[in-house]
Amino acid sequence: MTVTFDADIFKMIELKGLAIGIGSLPHKDAEEALDLIFKYVPNVPFWPQLPKRDTREGMVEQFSEGLPCVKVTEQGVLFNPEQKENELEVFYEKIIEEDIDYFKISPDFSRGLYAFYQRLKKVDLKSIEFIKCQITGPFTFGASINNESGRALLHDPVFMQAIINTLKMKALWQVELFKEFNKKIILFIDEPYLSSFGSAYAPINRENVVKGLTELAEGIKPKGVLIGVHCCGNTDWSMLIDIGAVDIINFDAFNFFDKFILYVDNLKTFLNRGGIICWGIVPTQEFTGNETAEILLKKISFCIDILVKKGVDKVKLSEQLFISPACGLGSLDPEKSEKILKLLSEISLLLRYPARRRSGISDSND
Repeated sequence: MTVTFDADIFKMIELKGLAIGIGSLPHKDAEEALDLIFKYVPNVPFWPQLPKRDTREGMVEQFSEGLPCVKVTEQGVLFNPEQKENELEVFYEKIIEEDIDYFKISPDFSRGLYAFYQRLKKVDLKSIEFIKCQITGPFTFGASINNESGRALLHDPVFMQAIINTLKMKALWQVELFKEFNKKIILFIDEPYLSSFGSAYAPINRENVVKGLTELAEGIKPKGVLIGVHCCGNTDWSMLIDIGAVDIINFDAFNFFDKFILYVDNLKTFLNRGGIICWGIVPTQEFTGNETAEILLKKISFCIDILVKKGVDKVKLSEQLFISPACGLGSLDPEKSEKILKLLSEISLLLRYPARRRSGISDSND
């Protein structure tokens, strides 16, 4: 099946400079996390993953419910194949029945998701352009769980197929849950494992990555969802850009722009079909507190100029542009994560309302 970008989904929405969060925050209290989200990324709020609150909110554990032969413990996700045939039979019955509720993310595994849902019921939705959700990508997921022989499920075609199906159903469950708010939904597939693609530590090939992510994205796409792929390191960006069902590419622009521009021809095609580049411009692990919105905005402008010199359309680069932190914030402390989100908000305001650059106004939330 060929899936193409639906440009109509953006009618009446000013894309340029919209700020997006990656997913994880360091808070243990969901309401505190949501306060930051609605303050600093109000146009594209997201439900927060809170790994410090509970191990079940880790990026693999959180999406493991319903997957055959796995159990979440304090040590992580463990594989138990004793009832393999029976569990796989039940699993595929649920897949065939399209029983998305069977694959829901339960409250114990995502306090932030349910608090986010309740918050949306209370707030004024007028300023919200998109609701952002997320799942862990199948390759990151499969690389994180070992079978009974100590080999990653990434190398087991039976369970990799089950993982792709599980993640697809969890994405569809989120879409169904949030559709009552009548907002466009962005669904990010988070694939940090692909940052090691091409090395001895990631023995996977391009064909399998494209095939797996295409199947996952196309399974979600008919619901009118915008699909983004996030990788917080360097990777072969052509294999992600070339997936027709992917609408948004999110990369660490602070650290890896010099690698990203190697795929300039792929980027031209991506932008021409309406794709969006999400610039991870605010550093996370490297954040010092000395960064300013003006400095990081100049960095984006400098990078855009380089791409333009290589033949990329400047208007498309400037208009089909989101910004984000370079990576998730779950491993940081709450104070630093707030500073990063505040800086992200300031950059977004400068991009969306250029007059603020002249007036010196940088943050309407102060």
